[in-house]
Amino acid sequence: MAISLRMPEYMIIRNMERCIDCQVCVNQCSNLVHSWDEDLKQVVSDDSSCVNCHRCVVYCPTHALSIQKWPVDFKTNSNWDTGTIKQVYAQAESGGILLTGMGNDRNYPVYWDNILLNASQVTNPSIDPLREPIEVRTFLGHKPDQVEVKDGKIVSQIPPQLELKLPVMFSAMSFGSVSLNVHKSLARAAQELGIFWNTGEGGLHQDLLPYSDQTIVQVASGRFGVGASMLSHSAAVEIKIGQGAKPGIGGHLPGEKVGRDVSKTRMIPQGTDAISPAPHHDIYSIEDLRQLVFSLKEATG
Repeated sequence: MAISLRMPEYMIIRNMERCIDCQVCVNQCSNLVHSWDEDLKQVVSDDSSCVNCHRCVVYCPTHALSIQKWPVDFKTNSNWDTGTIKQVYAQAESGGILLTGMGNDRNYPVYWDNILLNASQVTNPSIDPLREPIEVRTFLGHKPDQVEVKDGKIVSQIPPQLELKLPVMFSAMSFGSVSLNVHKSLARAAQELGIFWNTGEGGLHQDLLPYSDQTIVQVASGRFGVGASMLSHSAAVEIKIGQGAKPGIGGHLPGEKVGRDVSKTRMIPQGTDAISPAPHHDIYSIEDLRQLVFSLKEATG
């Protein structure tokens, strides 16, 4: 087996004078970093599995644990920094692609004045992108395997498509977690740009009904606001199967944020907590999900 060039990200330091082998760290670590060694009769740690969550450090009754960055650096220059070299090692060993969800792990600014498109990824790439205009319209929806054309017009029955003038969409942020002004801003911007915005699981406020052509409504585990009005005032319906940020009991909108408008839109009592379960409690199989899809199609036509 080849020797790995990847060093652990963090180093676990255990003060053996303080450690009483109580195994609290073993029981608390969800990444199985700590374990009991029956031969040594003591707790041992695997640095390579540590994600620096500090749970073991907090729960250790004798404060015997501390975590530091692994003290090994690379020979770097302006093109190859430590993070880039580690990513190259990781991709070389795994053969996979490194992805970062929900944000950017690099120190890049969060604003932009221009957007750069790879010409090979647009809907209708031009032969010479330096001299010909590039088609940036993007279509979302199921595409048939074959299309029948007659007299220059498509005669095949094509499923509904969403047309974006730009390959950009606003992701879901629910009403209640963000204010009505945020939703209005997203809806107005989507209408002006010819793209789409997503309501999130908080329902659709009645002030946003004029923006239905640019609105994607969400059916999530809590089913907040899901009804005939919301479904009929939308360009598409999104089913949120699950969310990584909802461990245990699920999402939690405190009752202090559930005012009159949020209460009416989400269809819950004013001042009560809104709990979004981590899973859908009525989906336990592919057939259950299929039934929900059919129900939404029936409700929306």
